Amino acid sequence: MARVNPVEVVEAFWRDVWNAHDPEKADDFVVEDFVITNAGRRIEGRENFKAWIRAFLDQVHDLEMEVIETFQNHDGSRVVSRWQVHGKNNGIMGSEPDRRPISFTGTAVWAVREDGKLLQNWVERASHELFQRLGAPQTAAH
Repeated sequence: MARVNPVEVVEAFWRDVWNAHDPEKADDFVVEDFVITNAGRRIEGRENFKAWIRAFLDQVHDLEMEVIETFQNHDGSRVVSRWQVHGKNNGIMGSEPDRRPISFTGTAVWAVREDGKLLQNWVERASHELFQRLGAPQTAAH
């Protein structure tokens, strides 16, 4: 059996789950005991992961995940993506939901099983960058 292309799997995940705003589609990609570590918080289990996605989508309206680049290690067991999120603030990081345009960058490292199922994800996002932008005064449009 040929190994699936892990880069294609991860990029399909970004497209079908995040950009389609469809947390339920995660069922097609991640194992039942999936684990994500994000901002120092460990979320265990596919159902908890989908709840976390829903909550994040609620905080960033009109979210668009722009994939900057994705690549894999020598055997395809790890995939890394650099990405940028664009959307409108609806209370991310406890901020006032002012609907201002926001964007921030991040990196995700995925553990990928030979059949293409996603086992684990470690995420680092530019939270300080986002926090500074959220705290900046709004400028009037001219």
